[in-house]
Amino acid sequence: MTELGGFQDRVARIDLSDGDVAYESIPDEDAKKYIGARGLGVKYVFDQGPDVDPLGPDNLLAFMNGPLSGTQVTMSGRIAICTKSPLTGTVTDSHHGGWSGARLKWAGFDGLLFEGQADEPVYAYVEDGEVELRDASHLWGKGFHETRDAIEEEVEGSYGKNLSIMGIGTAGENLVRYGNIMNEDDRASGRGGTGCVAGSKKLKAVVVKSGTRMPKPADQETFKEGHMQAMQAIQESEVTAPNEGGLSMYGTNVLMNITEEMDGHPTKNGVYTSGDSYNEGEADRPHDLDAERISGENVRENILVDEPTCHSCPVACKKEVEVDVMHKGEEMNVRMESYEYESAWALGTNSANDDRDKIAVMIDRCNDFGMDTIDTGNILAMAMEMSEKGYIDEDIDWGDPEQMIDMIERIAHREDDLAHTLGEGAERIGEAFDAHDSRLDVKGETIAAYDPRCMKGMGIGYATSNRGACHLRGYTPAAEILGIPEKVDPYEWEGKGELTAQFQDLHAISDSFDICKFNAFAEGIEEYVTQYNGMTGRDVSEDELLEAGERVYNLERYYNNLVGFDGSDDSLPERFLEDGIRGQGASEGEYCELAEMKEEYYDYRGWVDGVVPDEKLDELGIEVGPGTGVSSEGGVTASGDD
Repeated sequence: MTELGGFQDRVARIDLSDGDVAYESIPDEDAKKYIGARGLGVKYVFDQGPDVDPLGPDNLLAFMNGPLSGTQVTMSGRIAICTKSPLTGTVTDSHHGGWSGARLKWAGFDGLLFEGQADEPVYAYVEDGEVELRDASHLWGKGFHETRDAIEEEVEGSYGKNLSIMGIGTAGENLVRYGNIMNEDDRASGRGGTGCVAGSKKLKAVVVKSGTRMPKPADQETFKEGHMQAMQAIQESEVTAPNEGGLSMYGTNVLMNITEEMDGHPTKNGVYTSGDSYNEGEADRPHDLDAERISGENVRENILVDEPTCHSCPVACKKEVEVDVMHKGEEMNVRMESYEYESAWALGTNSANDDRDKIAVMIDRCNDFGMDTIDTGNILAMAMEMSEKGYIDEDIDWGDPEQMIDMIERIAHREDDLAHTLGEGAERIGEAFDAHDSRLDVKGETIAAYDPRCMKGMGIGYATSNRGACHLRGYTPAAEILGIPEKVDPYEWEGKGELTAQFQDLHAISDSFDICKFNAFAEGIEEYVTQYNGMTGRDVSEDELLEAGERVYNLERYYNNLVGFDGSDDSLPERFLEDGIRGQGASEGEYCELAEMKEEYYDYRGWVDGVVPDEKLDELGIEVGPGTGVSSEGGVTASGDD
């Protein structure tokens, strides 16, 4: 057990196959070595074994909060959902904000571990340190929004006040591999197919009911010092300052105009590096693209209706919008709170679409069906390119919002052969249609809204992310765009391997706390250490905490190595590389020097061609499993010969 402050020292292990619920403590050594949330969740998934079928009963689906979740720490409303991904085959963790992470802590839990598979649909009801499985047959087949409202009435709670509801829509039920888990405020654990795993287990929802019971810091004086430091940093940042900073004013979509001007904005399935480049280079385009039309500034001026926030967050980056559109001759009214940069890009300019209001409809549809907007948008763009190239017979026009809305519904319900295949994710689509040249993914997960021909750190970040192409494993645009902690040249590749690894380790810490990554626009390791020590009662140094982040990242890589991944999987789509499509405009002639950055990155990490050597596992105290059988000299050790 652990007596560290910030922990409830209570985890529920729920066997969905037989309905049993058991309660256990957290080993103190694990709490110290892996921090919490992402780190502990990955450790639980690792202990379940890397050889499990992601859609089989042995795969673990872990809902985990961290020692800072649900506390007074700013931006501490997040929760990590960890599992083996059905999309990539890697270990994955996917986080969402709102109130569910805090409320799970307040209900008496550090985590919920779901294993097995139910015979009939169920939801888990959590209150006062107990978990109860309830019948969800009447909810199966419903979208997430209807499910949420039905449960709210059923349990006599009020979401946003004493109730949090995390659940899946029809995409998760139908095992769309990028199905996600939503919470009551349209926050999404979007990446990696967590909702698909829940669907395979017939777990419709996790419902948490609790009052506000914030944990008290073990060391009040140290915590107060760290909290004041963090608040000052957030208030003084040009990015996070409440009601002033770019993130607070425009949400994540503050980046739309910035990346467009840099020509770092993948457009038309990554063929172009901006909408302007598309307009100049696409002779047969149906219309000009205007990225500004879907920017945070445009959204704020025209369709913004509210600015809600998450637990303990003064930044309030969530932007709630309302639109009225015509679809199939009928007027539709949509109000939703997740007009995010990545979603607007994937369903927008990367699909050659700039219809601001219908993008809102698409995001809302994805949220209700429970499907990742990034993968959905990328796959729609991939389908458009495959149609253009003749890989598929169906005509899917670039930037047609009516077709896109319909295709989202077709995929969520697996309505036909094409939609079924599109629900399998980019890698499997490429295999089915021999269309690998149209894929924008790494390890099966598609890229985000940063072009690696412009932002070289994002290139090595996509390639070495442990969960597939991901901007959130190591957010180098902080330095490449915003100059945090210092400005670096986005077009320069040298030094990006080391920079990326440092960001990856830092984000592994914040994900394990579990606090929002956006605090890293203002806070740093000093504020992290002081708040962590104050809450837990520990006395770790900055180096010790950074080593814990490195340990988490290496445990994930070790898991993937045991699955069969190595340096050959740390790749990028060919169009971003030297023999692919060069950048245009401000990125004229640029490509991503991946091979050079991988060498630098592996050298900094101490890995051998993408594999964690046994010496590194020993150095970090990762005392699990058989080792990878690889030594730092590049040879196979005796343990690998068995």
